[in-house]
Amino acid sequence: MYGSRAVGAFAGRRTSAAVLGAALLMTACSSGGDDEGDGPDRAAGAEITQQPKDANPFWVNPEGTAAQQMAELKRDGKKAEAEQIRKIAEQPAAEWISPENPEEQARGFTEAADKAGRTALLVLYNIPHRDCGQYSQGGAADGNAYRAFVDSVAKGIGDRAATVVLEPDAVLHLVDGCTPERFHEERYNVLSGAVAKLKSLKNTTVYLDAGNAGWGDPDQIFEPLKWAGIDQADGFSVNVSNFYSTEESIAYGKQLSAKVGNKPFVVDTSRNGNGPYTGGDAAERWCNPPGRALGETPTTKTADPLVDAYLWVKRPGESDGECKGGPKAGQWWGDYAVKLAKASD
Repeated sequence: MYGSRAVGAFAGRRTSAAVLGAALLMTACSSGGDDEGDGPDRAAGAEITQQPKDANPFWVNPEGTAAQQMAELKRDGKKAEAEQIRKIAEQPAAEWISPENPEEQARGFTEAADKAGRTALLVLYNIPHRDCGQYSQGGAADGNAYRAFVDSVAKGIGDRAATVVLEPDAVLHLVDGCTPERFHEERYNVLSGAVAKLKSLKNTTVYLDAGNAGWGDPDQIFEPLKWAGIDQADGFSVNVSNFYSTEESIAYGKQLSAKVGNKPFVVDTSRNGNGPYTGGDAAERWCNPPGRALGETPTTKTADPLVDAYLWVKRPGESDGECKGGPKAGQWWGDYAVKLAKASD
């Protein structure tokens, strides 16, 4: 990821039809809707269930990476570590849609969420020229490929409930000089088109990403957000995959909201429990920083009426990239996950 802005994308993470099928089966059998599974079951060996819907309407994937790791640790007799990972596994974290079979992924996640009486939380992170050649570089080959990707996701979602965080850092990198000027027009075009396509769906909420509290001034990004389609979106997201405190993130979001028609926003609180890291190389403080902690658990009951939700957009325990001993971006890093969980006690 570029500079101090951390997306920690999921370049190495692939979702197969088998995994989606298992998620559907597990959710239908064990997660339930409003009549069952409405609270986290903490009994030894218990399956992951859904959080109370009134405060946390988002779907918990019972077959997510953290849940699988928890089960493996228990099988290996590592009960203490397993209970630390449970803190991650029992919370709803976003599903990042990869370019392979996006329609199948979107359909699988939203169907599983629908069976559980919850809303799927999805991230689209496939913009062309993504991440400026850093750890999560890649994305669609061109604008047409990206439009096809979005069309496939939309087809997979259909009329089921979904909340979509759209393209972390895509607008920010148009402003900070990271994305070359020759790609700007295309990016604005495909982003505004993606917002319009997703908002044409019956039950989809869209938050266009707007950076974080540490990158610069809201005055630098509010007009680019308008060019990218914020007026059509439900709001914007802040602090995705980053570590700025909830207080700092809300302050940044409120300043920006005032410049884009008082749009509401969501805050990624997945790893901001101890705020940002201030040691080491300043250029890579965002990448797998030590001493961090899980933040507020996902909820729609927040500290400010402009904040629609605290979300876990970044999946805690998955690496930001190959720095500080971490694996490739998006791969599970068990030791780091346990440390995040322990630090949140």
